[in-house]
Amino acid sequence: MADGKKIKVTQTGSPIGRTDDQRATLVGLGLNKRHRSRVLVDTPEVRGMINKVRHLVRVEDDRAA
Repeated sequence: MADGKKIKVTQTGSPIGRTDDQRATLVGLGLNKRHRSRVLVDTPEVRGMINKVRHLVRVEDDRAA
C-alpha cells in the first residue's frame, strides 16, 4: 500500500457551525484548520471521508509523492 496512488487534501472551509460528525471526519483526515494540507493514500475509505466533507476540502493529485 506504500506505493499506492496519493492525493493531496486541503481544508478550505471552517468547521464552525458544522455537525460533530463532519468535524470528526476532518480530524480523521488530519485536518483541523483552514489551508492545512495532508497527503493521503487514495483508498475507498479516504474517498468516503472526503465525500462527507467535500464542501470543506479541495482534492488534488499529488504527483510529487
